[in-house]
Amino acid sequence: MKALKTIFILLFISVAIVSCSTKKKQQDGLTFKEQLAILFPKAKIDSVKITDHFTGAFELTLQQPLDHNNLKSGTFEHHIYVSHSDYNKPTVLVTEGYNARPQTYELSTLLKANQVQVEYRFYGKSRPDSIQWKYLKNDAAVADYHAIVTKLKAIYKTKWLSTGISKGGETVMIYKSKYPNDIDVAVPYVAPLINTQQDKRTTDLINSFGNKECRGKIKNFQRAILKNRKSIMAELKSFAEKKNVSFTKIPIDEALEHAVLEFPFSFWQWGSKCEDIPDESASPQDLFQYLKKVAGFYLFSDAGVYNYLPSFYQHMTELGYYGYDFTPVIDLLKFVKTTSLISFGPQDVALTYNPNYIKEVRSYIENKGNNILFIYGENDPWGACAPNPKPEVDALKMVLKGGHHGTRIKDFSKENQQKIYDKLQSWLGKDVKIYPFE
Repeated sequence: MKALKTIFILLFISVAIVSCSTKKKQQDGLTFKEQLAILFPKAKIDSVKITDHFTGAFELTLQQPLDHNNLKSGTFEHHIYVSHSDYNKPTVLVTEGYNARPQTYELSTLLKANQVQVEYRFYGKSRPDSIQWKYLKNDAAVADYHAIVTKLKAIYKTKWLSTGISKGGETVMIYKSKYPNDIDVAVPYVAPLINTQQDKRTTDLINSFGNKECRGKIKNFQRAILKNRKSIMAELKSFAEKKNVSFTKIPIDEALEHAVLEFPFSFWQWGSKCEDIPDESASPQDLFQYLKKVAGFYLFSDAGVYNYLPSFYQHMTELGYYGYDFTPVIDLLKFVKTTSLISFGPQDVALTYNPNYIKEVRSYIENKGNNILFIYGENDPWGACAPNPKPEVDALKMVLKGGHHGTRIKDFSKENQQKIYDKLQSWLGKDVKIYPFE
């Protein structure tokens, strides 16, 4: 019996040693791609172009559950991009608000970090042929991130940061509020937390930007477009034909009015200059070209309506949006009948807004949202919907004077950049190296 017992003990020890050895080999002896294959055994993994400070880059096509709480619900193809730098460096999770175009984000450059860029479910290459709208919820999206991060922490065991821009930044805050322990530091850029389907705060802010003369020029430009409707429409139709842009979902006459109503928001959002606005005596060609440059027509084209359909579903059910201000041109409108953009969402599903969703996110972010760096531009209308963390919360909100929706850390003064670096260092610890922008 003793001999038999000894044999069992030796056998157990041998198995344990082999198990530990195998585990060590999986950690240390495999390529990065092989480690990804172990973590995501059902994923398709393709190498992609390596750029910047990275040493490896891969596109993963995951079979992501439609509902993480009910795995019988089925799956969808979910595309993410993992760019490897160094196992000892921090890892930046990019929560895209829409589709993902592989690129190196500012925060990844600042830390020479690993980067995990996640396309938002049901956008871009991750969009199914037919969208099951009930699964396009923010809770489902952040559950995607939680599942991905949980697995990748087996490889990347140091600090984790999350970042995103605009709707992606909004997602950073939602993710932080739902899974507060997943990420060490969150950095949302130009991200709103919107109150209703037509949040008036954006309009109120637009009507206070600049000076009276500039606001007058914006109004006069809007009116000049519609007063020259026939000539401007000829320009638009010529442009659409030349560029093969179709307007069937939204008729082209209505699209022109949408662009005019969108103009003030776009003007301030992207940092346009008052002195560049053509006056009322400008030619129809010049008026049209400036409208196209600032507001554009893509959103109202068939391609734009298709690509942003998931976005407007989310805006009209959970995220909120802004409404048009008819005041400057109400006597000149013929086709647009409502200030709401609800018609841009899917019309075969209920678009009932949940007022509590973002309210709960805002409450968490403003009262408990530690280790969050907020980046905003002063003149970006979305800034009207920015959260304001309470003084006792360990967060930093930086607003660039005169900045717009494209505001980034590198745009701040050297003094304010250093303020940002110091705060990041205090959150990440002295072992994390920051590489300041030149």
